[in-house]
Amino acid sequence: MLQDNLILEHYGLNELNFDTIKSYRDRFAEVKPAHPWNALETKEFLYKVGAWGKVRDTHKEGVTLAGLLLFSEERIITEVLPQYFLEYRESKGNEEWTERFTSQDGTWSGNIFDFYFHIHEIVRNSEPQPSIASSLTEVLINMLIHADYNGEGGVILEKQPSHYVFSNPGLLLVPTDSVFSNIVSQLRNPNIVKLFSLLGLCERSGSGLKKVKQNWSSLHHYKTPAIDQDVSMHRTVVMLSLSTQERQVSSSEKDTYNTSITDSGNNFKDVEKYQNKPENDVEINSYNKNNNSYNKDLIEELKSYNNDVNSFNKEDNYYNNESNLYNNDADSYNNNRNSYNNEREEDSSNLVNVENIDAKLWDIATLAREKKRLSPNQMEHIILELCKEKPLMLKEFAYLLERTPDGVRNNYLTKLLRKGQLQLKYPNQPNHPKQAYLFNKKDIEK
Repeated sequence: MLQDNLILEHYGLNELNFDTIKSYRDRFAEVKPAHPWNALETKEFLYKVGAWGKVRDTHKEGVTLAGLLLFSEERIITEVLPQYFLEYRESKGNEEWTERFTSQDGTWSGNIFDFYFHIHEIVRNSEPQPSIASSLTEVLINMLIHADYNGEGGVILEKQPSHYVFSNPGLLLVPTDSVFSNIVSQLRNPNIVKLFSLLGLCERSGSGLKKVKQNWSSLHHYKTPAIDQDVSMHRTVVMLSLSTQERQVSSSEKDTYNTSITDSGNNFKDVEKYQNKPENDVEINSYNKNNNSYNKDLIEELKSYNNDVNSFNKEDNYYNNESNLYNNDADSYNNNRNSYNNEREEDSSNLVNVENIDAKLWDIATLAREKKRLSPNQMEHIILELCKEKPLMLKEFAYLLERTPDGVRNNYLTKLLRKGQLQLKYPNQPNHPKQAYLFNKKDIEK
């Protein structure tokens, strides 16, 4: 196994992505505004944080393996680590991925630093409760700092309606049964840990997953996180279930209900016969409502558990025709359902209404279409100029710039949102079918 402090003598500053380095230094300055390292030149700063190394005996120097993983690009990283691979994928429970990006798609750097923040943005936008988002990013950072990047299979985060799965090459360096209670950290990649810890994203105390267990099981009443070691594949898998402990326990309520039916003179073993009696329709409907969470899949179970469902889940419920759980105004829902579904179907086609793209927008984006490699500053400037004209949807950006939607969102739009230069048309509904990006005029006023 290669040590992450290995000095790659033939890999210099030219092999690094300076946008990533700038992003790292900006975050470092935010966390440690008075730190003396903020005034250092790039190479000396990288040396201080462990991303650059010097061979004393020969006076040779170069990027460390940790520095390559955090600050280089996928094509260069795989020259040293041929098995290196990062992937995020998401589905609605079927075989097709509704969202997916990898370190190989060429629309972003492909290094582990940018990967972390891409996922961080996705989790923050999709999980309304900060403590849940925090737990997910805690497991993500643990996966990235403990992975064996010379191992096979890559680092993979998979989101399903019922659970999250974090999978990485490399077996645990501590006993499996002590992972969620361990207070001593065994580090596979100490330099990577240092680089992330300098930003306050992780600690060396070994308490990260312990906190996750406390939040996941005690605060949110989800099933205890599960961890598995695949010895044959040399992989570690952590699963965070979205099934609640309370729902598991309340299954006994189902038995109690069944017993009460039997005691009242109805043989519950013959449920079909009992249900067919007209006079029992009201009671059976009540039973079916109470029993709904047991018969639906886990994602619907989670929705029924959250009484204070947010607007994002409401939109998703409309799409899945499950609005009765949350929508008290059924008539209003029925009146608008068809138009909503038509909009959703039109949006999912990913087609752009060319009539909405006027000549001025087309001209503003000319440079992006003509040059496939633009600096981030140039691309961000073009995007801001486009948004000054009118709010634009993701697919319209992709059409105007001739870039993939994932690339535009992950590389530019999320950063501009974070900087406050753009804002969402529907900020409380990130997956709204008509979501668009607006120029933030308040940013100029500041």
